[in-house]
Amino acid sequence: MGQIVGAALVSHHPGLMQCEEFRVLQGAGADSDLIPGYARVREHIVAARPDVIVIFDSHWFTTGYHLIDGGAHYSGMYISDEMPWYLHGVPYDYRGHPELALGIDAVAREHGVRARAVQHPDLPRHYPTINVIKQMRLDAWPIVTVSSCQNCETPHFLQSGEVIGEAIRRSHLRVVMLASGALSHKFNGIDWKPNHPRIFHESNVSRPENIASDKRAIEAFREGRHDRILAEWDEDYRKRPWEAHGAHYLQMVGALGGAACRNAGTVLSEYENARGTGNVHIWFDTL
Repeated sequence: MGQIVGAALVSHHPGLMQCEEFRVLQGAGADSDLIPGYARVREHIVAARPDVIVIFDSHWFTTGYHLIDGGAHYSGMYISDEMPWYLHGVPYDYRGHPELALGIDAVAREHGVRARAVQHPDLPRHYPTINVIKQMRLDAWPIVTVSSCQNCETPHFLQSGEVIGEAIRRSHLRVVMLASGALSHKFNGIDWKPNHPRIFHESNVSRPENIASDKRAIEAFREGRHDRILAEWDEDYRKRPWEAHGAHYLQMVGALGGAACRNAGTVLSEYENARGTGNVHIWFDTL
């Protein structure tokens, strides 16, 4: 029987792909703590001994279906159409895991969930996948990326996660899941002036109420109270909103049991700003 041997919520924000000199300048003399935080997350991944890593990508927006990339291998040179002036020339070369992707597809069809595997070798990449692969050297493992379906509601994301969890259990695989995205995801305006000289400082997150909401979520993660987050989702977190309406987190927690999940989180970085969005790395032990 397969197992989910670990999970994490991780930031992928593109500023982390800037050179260290620039990051330190933006950090008023100190780098983003999310950078050493990646090393901390990787230590947990290595210790979990996964066969495959599943990444919930909060920028791979699909319509009509949750999609799972089922290719055997992906390689190329990544350039972001969002910010090509610095996020460009990023080589990637990593294995996929078609067996797991097709297994998820089969369970989805069985349960009537609109999720499908796609196996086109030229399927574009997105930086929530590429950035975390590069920063944590994840190309040592096969990677399966899952989309964020933009015409879904919260129950649909949880159902997608349930299907993924069931497919993993039916496999022979040890799997680590990474929800790649931010918490609150409201950008500061283009003419905004920082509240604090360290650009990563939490006071530079777009709204005080978003900071307070993000910290409530982080505390609930520490306590393993995913039920509390889901119970308050529509009235709190969905309104911020979280990145991709929380698709990355919701699918991950759906695979871990949804509201019944009590996997406590270990915070592995400072809570930081990125253009107004709230970012943090949190690891969830699952065994």
